[in-house]
Order: sequence, then C-alpha cells, then structure tokens
Amino acid sequence: MPSLIETQRDGAVARIWLNRPDQHNALSPELGSELASTLHELAHDDAVRVVVLGGHGPSFCAGADIGAMKASAHLSFEENLAEAEKLARMFAALGDFPKPLVGRVQGNVFGGGVGLVCGCDIAVAAEDARFGITEVRLGILPAVISPYVIRRLGDRNAREYMLTGERFDAATAERIGLVSHVVPIAGLDAKVEERVHQLLAGAPHAQRRVKTLLELWGDSPWEEYRAALPRTLAEVRSGDEAKDGLAAFFEKRKPRWQH
Repeated sequence: MPSLIETQRDGAVARIWLNRPDQHNALSPELGSELASTLHELAHDDAVRVVVLGGHGPSFCAGADIGAMKASAHLSFEENLAEAEKLARMFAALGDFPKPLVGRVQGNVFGGGVGLVCGCDIAVAAEDARFGITEVRLGILPAVISPYVIRRLGDRNAREYMLTGERFDAATAERIGLVSHVVPIAGLDAKVEERVHQLLAGAPHAQRRVKTLLELWGDSPWEEYRAALPRTLAEVRSGDEAKDGLAAFFEKRKPRWQH
C-alpha cells in the first residue's frame, strides 16, 4: 500500500505531497498522523530550510474523508474525541512549523483543506482552485481548523464563510487573504519555485524568529508584545547569522546561508 504522504528532498527544499489522488487527498486520521510525523521530522532537520506542501492529482485537499465522516455518526463521544484530537495534532504541527512553508494549491479545497492552506506561510493557488469552509452544510462545524482560519482571514471574513459554508473561487480567496497569489495552472509550479527562491535568500534563524514574532503578536497583549521587541532584536543582532549577514552586505558578497 503506497504511503499517504510522499516526501521529496531537493537540497534545502523538501516537498510534502498528500498522496490520495483518487480521493482528492481527503483527510483521514491515518493521513493526518503521517503528515504530523513528517512535519516533526522536517522541523528538526537542519538541512531543510523551506517546505512546499502540495497534493497529487486533481485536488489539493477536498476536506474530510467521506468514509470517516460517515463512520463518525456511529462512534461514541470518546471515539469521536480521539479522532478529533488526531486531527488537532496534525494542524498544530502545521501551525507551529518553525520554517517557511509554501502551499501549492489546485482543484478542490474544502473544509480541512482550507485549514491546511491557512497553516502555510505563503499559499500559491491555481486559477481553477475552488474553496469552501463547508462544514455547517453537513451539520458540523470547523472547530479544529478555526484558530488557523481566523488567524488568516480575520474575524469578519471567517464569520461569513464559516457561517454560510458557501464555495468561492480563487480570486475571492486572494481578495480575503486566504491565498497569496493566483496564477494559471500552467504557471503554478513556476510561481511556487519563485517564492521558494526568495525564501532561500533569507537567513534561516531570522525567519524562525519572524514566525515566533508573528505568533507573539497574535497571542500577546499589545504592551507585552511591544516590551519584548528590544530584547528580541538585541538577541538576533548579537548572533553569528546577523554578523555574517551585515558583513556580507558591506563586503558585497553573499552571506553563508545563500551558499
């Protein structure tokens, strides 16, 4: 049986592929566990600097697995809780991933698929992509993905699309901030590679700290966030990476991380 997650490595770039193309990469508990494990492994691999998340086949991720959803109606509360906690751990691994994460998005992107997009730092979508946070139309709700959806879309847009469950196109996804770029399907990989190239130009430790800073902004009161900034800047400036970056600028050479 093929793995539900396929990982490819190309130097400092790792590519994670959801590998259930015949099921439009629907999220099952097993796929969620494999994805969480893969993300944890890459998070601790110093050779990997940027990760691209995509889906094999016609769709990025069409949401929850239909079979698992049907079975959930016959599970006990405790069994449903265990399944939900597995998915929560997967989304936490995505949301807490310390390195730049680029989403390569096409086809159907519904429910949990939208949650995956929201966990990426940058999402590039093909013009054919169709989105929807459709849970309410099935009598359920997007509970596990809601922190990531609200963080990405803001309260106003999250309310509208989580409450209506309506589907929307890639242009709307770009307008509300769900995706960063929309391109023709033929140019999808080229745009993803362009974003990866730009990310590799940045310093890896500084990028980790940027993600930490953004988390602090979302989770802390204004005064606490502001008070932490001088120490954060001083710590980064005194590190070897910053010293090399500044020296490279004045010496008109590439910093070490670009080699």
